[in-house]
Amino acid sequence: MDLALLRTFVTVHRAGSFTRAAALLGLSQPAVTSQIRTLERQLGRPLFLRQARGVTPTTIGDELAHKAAPHLDALVEIAESGLEEDSSLRTLHLAGPPEFTAERALPALTELTGEDGRSFALRASFGTAEETLEGLAAGHHDLAISTVRPRGALLSATALCDEEHVLVAAPGWAERIGSGAVRQAGASVLEQVPVIEVHESLPFVSRYWASVFDSRPVSPGTVIVPDLRAVLACAAAGAGLAVLPRYLCAAALGRGEVITLHEPAVPPLRTYFLVIRTGTLAMPPIARAYERLQQAAAAWC
Repeated sequence: MDLALLRTFVTVHRAGSFTRAAALLGLSQPAVTSQIRTLERQLGRPLFLRQARGVTPTTIGDELAHKAAPHLDALVEIAESGLEEDSSLRTLHLAGPPEFTAERALPALTELTGEDGRSFALRASFGTAEETLEGLAAGHHDLAISTVRPRGALLSATALCDEEHVLVAAPGWAERIGSGAVRQAGASVLEQVPVIEVHESLPFVSRYWASVFDSRPVSPGTVIVPDLRAVLACAAAGAGLAVLPRYLCAAALGRGEVITLHEPAVPPLRTYFLVIRTGTLAMPPIARAYERLQQAAAAWC
């Protein structure tokens, strides 16, 4: 059986779409369709059921993928290990949310870009979880960090770390509200404080209010800026309250530029996932970056 046909088959099985598989393989969609039909003729059985949106594997298709995929991944690993001995650089494309990627992931990966004979070039891009996962599925990225766990067989996700969210404001707001007022009276005392957020939908504040106060936020006004680091700067300047990842505002808390307005018994958490296209851990640069981020994350939690 032709290994090229099997590679195309496994890619379609993981992608759930001829179109997406074609993009990942660098082939035209008709070429992918032709290869799958050839393989189906050789086996004498259909491997996929064509649907309006993509394809679904038949029972035979699932069985073949289960048997073939590990061996194909192993062959890729052997081939990539051989290429690793070459002195040429391999470019790793990383994508994720701007703040976490900039503050956490990129510093952890920079040591892998040194001149140690196993180096790779690093390219990073920022985006929402949806944009990041779509780009990874389409082959634009090698590795992604996402706050959403993807579905389907094409992408594989591993929990990387949890981030704690804290409610902060400049010290002047705490003085106006009163020490311990939130603990005693709940969210109602915060209704006089403007909110600083990254989007009009108030994603961080709304999640915090729902988790801690079992209510929706009420505010006399909002400041919307598209980056959590800008949210922190506005909060430190006294523009209002904000909900931020603790890692991002820890230094400002230590300097007294902002203070916590409330310390719930169970703080809200958000999980980050490390996501790859299934099978790509056979590629040494991706495997090294994947392992390094997991090692670094042990100190982030």
